[in-house]
Amino acid sequence: MNIHFIAIGGSAMHNLALALHDKGHRISGSDDVIFEPSKTRLQKAGLLPDTFGWFPDKIHSGLDAVILGMHARADNPELARARELGVPIYSYPEFLYEQARDKTRVVIGGSHGKTTITSMILHVLSYWDKPADYMVGAQLDGFDRMVHLTGENEFMVLEGDEYLSSAIDRRPKFHLYQPNIALLSGIAWDHINVFPTFENYLEQFRIFLEGIVPGGSITYNTEDPEVKALVEGLQAPIRKFPYATPDYEIRDGVTYLDTPEGMMPLKVFGRHNLNNMAGAQWICQQMGVDATEFYEAMATFKGAARRLELLAGNDAGYLFKDFAHSPSKAQATTRAVREQYPGKKLVACLELHTYSSLNADFLSDYRGSLDAADRALVFYTPEALKIKGLEEISPEDIQRAFNLQHLEVYTETAALREALEDLEVSDTVLLMMSSGNYGGLDLEALAGKFR
Repeated sequence: MNIHFIAIGGSAMHNLALALHDKGHRISGSDDVIFEPSKTRLQKAGLLPDTFGWFPDKIHSGLDAVILGMHARADNPELARARELGVPIYSYPEFLYEQARDKTRVVIGGSHGKTTITSMILHVLSYWDKPADYMVGAQLDGFDRMVHLTGENEFMVLEGDEYLSSAIDRRPKFHLYQPNIALLSGIAWDHINVFPTFENYLEQFRIFLEGIVPGGSITYNTEDPEVKALVEGLQAPIRKFPYATPDYEIRDGVTYLDTPEGMMPLKVFGRHNLNNMAGAQWICQQMGVDATEFYEAMATFKGAARRLELLAGNDAGYLFKDFAHSPSKAQATTRAVREQYPGKKLVACLELHTYSSLNADFLSDYRGSLDAADRALVFYTPEALKIKGLEEISPEDIQRAFNLQHLEVYTETAALREALEDLEVSDTVLLMMSSGNYGGLDLEALAGKFR
């Protein structure tokens, strides 16, 4: 096939382009800006556009498909040309479904945990040399790409994102996959710029469940009340497999999981990760991996990229970075580190970076999220509010929302850097939580304090 990507430089888009290129398709693409590592990876494959920008003459009747990335706007000139010529236009998830139409589709959904659960499943399959196609939202240790496509593999494992498909397709991505085997990890209101009420957000997960093919299955977290109510109230000819956090204990900074073979040491920690593992085990069982095989593989799992990632540390202190940004993720991560290192001082630093987290109406949802920390810092920039077109919020607004007496609020990177550089690292765990970069803070330099 001849396939053109509009906005080829995106994290997901360039991985799909590379996967299709490896599969033997002829790929072209455009974008107005491409950052690393996408730029170098596309360049090595010969897919980097010669010039950045949008060029309608790249669209011609010889194309079999145009894939439209989320970064491209509805008035994109290449999109207009494709419509004029009648070239088939697909969103990213639409095209993935076409590639997986004849496969057993395994879709992992949820407001949180879906990347980690997908990573766990793929790690287990790789450990036992069980091939599968996949799409996951993070770069995994031992995997070259975030997308892998073949013609022969029986299964395709898909991370089911609830965000919109494209500028012209306002359906959440996971509505398009029609899973044979599905998992739902948890529901916590997010993306309020798209789903303005919790009821509207909840409805998207109900539609996801209704999209499971007849005779399929849903594996679900019974510890999440919204998930439990949705799944157990679902009237559909599918199988239901509940899961919950397994028993575990922590000894000398190591988490041990209670398995049929005895207590097994893990390389990851946190109650939320163990809950994710229980869901992954059910999915792997449905894919032909028994419990004993699953636990053997999971003993070597080091975690998904940017999820409780250890940047530096020794017996005196540790520096972790986590992708957590929503209230539920920040709370789960902070509590996990507190439980893992009860004898150390926990300093938690959260950046408010997303549209939801910077919205004044949403801020109160962060109440209690950092309570497990001995010292809590919150960082945001007024510039981020302007870029997102949001109303101003003050440090006092954040203080009230978090309702935490010892909370420190920073609005300038230099001031945050100074506070962290003055930190006494002995017997301390520093937890940095963000989906951004703290205005350009050099975490590698900070890591030097913990080495």
